Amino acid sequence: MKKIEAIIRLNRFDIVRDALADIGVKFFTLQEVKGFGLQRGKQMVYRGSVYDSDYIARLQLNILTTDEKVNGIVDAILESGRTGEIGDGKIVVLDVNQVIRIRNGETADHAV
Repeated sequence: MKKIEAIIRLNRFDIVRDALADIGVKFFTLQEVKGFGLQRGKQMVYRGSVYDSDYIARLQLNILTTDEKVNGIVDAILESGRTGEIGDGKIVVLDVNQVIRIRNGETADHAV
């Protein structure tokens, strides 16, 4: 079992979600996150005043999957989330020791 954490641009979410649906990903969780990377912060102008934003808003997708589906999911996120600009995000693949479905107690692949 694997957990894929992908941090993507806000404006790429619909494209990434559709790409994941096309390859059969039926469930993932989503969080709004803020981070700091090569882009640093941005300057925003509101009513003529300049404000520095120290952190950049992104979305983090968390996907639990079987080992066999990892490469397809990673490829789908890479292709649909990439703009080619700094700040496109990151993908992390982690090992998962155990998954249990709360509703009925199913475990492992059956719980995903």
